[in-house]
Amino acid sequence: MSLRAKLTLGTATAASLLLLAGTATAAQPGAPGIGDPYYPNAGNGGYDVSHYDIRLNYQPASDTLSGTTTILAKPTQDLSRFNLDFLLKVSSVRVDNKVAAFSQSGGELVVDPRGTLREGSNVTVVVTYSDVPSSYAVDGYTSWKRTPDGALAIDQPDIAPWWFPSNNHPTDKAKFDISVAVPTGVEVISNGTFGGTTQQINGWTRWRYRHVEPMATYLAFIAIGQFEIRQSTAPNGQPVLNAYSERLGADYGAAVASIERTPEVTEFLESQFGPYPFEAQGGVATPGIGFALENQTRSTYDAAFFRRGSNTYVVAHEVGHQWFGDSVSVKGWKDIWLNEGFASYAEWLWSEHVGEGTVQENSDFVYASYPADSPFWQVLPGDPGAANQFHGAVYDRGALTVHALRAEIGDEAFFRLLREWPAAKRNGNATTDEFIAFAERLSGKQLDELFRTWLFTPGKPAVAPGATGFAARAAAVTEPKSFKKIQETRELLAGHQH
Repeated sequence: MSLRAKLTLGTATAASLLLLAGTATAAQPGAPGIGDPYYPNAGNGGYDVSHYDIRLNYQPASDTLSGTTTILAKPTQDLSRFNLDFLLKVSSVRVDNKVAAFSQSGGELVVDPRGTLREGSNVTVVVTYSDVPSSYAVDGYTSWKRTPDGALAIDQPDIAPWWFPSNNHPTDKAKFDISVAVPTGVEVISNGTFGGTTQQINGWTRWRYRHVEPMATYLAFIAIGQFEIRQSTAPNGQPVLNAYSERLGADYGAAVASIERTPEVTEFLESQFGPYPFEAQGGVATPGIGFALENQTRSTYDAAFFRRGSNTYVVAHEVGHQWFGDSVSVKGWKDIWLNEGFASYAEWLWSEHVGEGTVQENSDFVYASYPADSPFWQVLPGDPGAANQFHGAVYDRGALTVHALRAEIGDEAFFRLLREWPAAKRNGNATTDEFIAFAERLSGKQLDELFRTWLFTPGKPAVAPGATGFAARAAAVTEPKSFKKIQETRELLAGHQH
């Protein structure tokens, strides 16, 4: 080789080394939070999760949870390290089968893969852990709920950090496989399609569930304890799994009479919102949570919802969330009214369907129920603040906003909107601004003033939505048959803020 060739090769090699060095120094740590203004530490930056495989063992007697979570993800930048949201004690982390360094502090699991994870590459992360979830609190609150016969991993906006490491924000949805081994005779309920049980040689039984549609981490749940499980098939052919705690006592009959109608409620809401967006249906009734939550495919209800008899309104609310909140999730928690306003409106639609009060009657009565000087009107559903995220105004004034929109654009455009919005945003996320723009395009109307009045302006709007001459007849408004049950539901639904 000539000297010139050697020099040329040497120059090229040096340039390559410089290029590689430059590329290596470009790798940066992923952000420790998504940037949500209500919860700055929620979620993490630098990667996108596609799948969680959660394989656990749970001992009710000691509240010990152990096992592994395998995370499939793609870096969205060249990553030198990344965070997972997690509270429990970790024993090991592997990244692409190599032992990784890690540290834990303040609910953050910081992982150093000992090398650069390239943008767009396929990454497998395996986290092994064992701990007592009920021993952890964040801001004085423990989302994990230990019960006399097991535990409930159910809460909003945070539950995942108490039982699996994750990118814990609605903007990073993923598919899930969840399996939990428990002592034989204990039941486990989770999301999606039930995959059966396997008897283990140690006197334990493993329960398996798979959910094939993307899901936000706070909607993933497990209920462990003594449950009666009922399986059936919905009219659309989907599997239905309902579960009833053996601790329901006198509330058992009313809970069954309500939750067993989930396929009927779903079928009705499909006529309003379009095809049901998931592959399975069902519900869980249990004491010990104090609220209901729209866990994806399998909403969970506190026994108190059925204390005064059957309650299909809470079922309509949580099933309505499967479109509004689960399939179409918020991009930021300040847009929570997009979840709660439409789920509350689903109750009013169901009320009209079963002949217990029209949508207009429910709207009129809610509007008349809060006097102008009530603090209710000072909470702004469009940006309520973290402390008021689940305030009654987010639910009721949110539903009034939906009805005001219906009155403004007319029924033809409105019911098109109810179907086309969740179809356009299916399995995605949305903001209030995006919804307003969508409604304006579909209706051909300018709607800024309407939404400004109902979502962002303190005080009681001067005119009730959709009610011509309402002020003249306000004193004569009568309570719809459905209203007491809906209000009971609302008080419990709004009672889980923390």
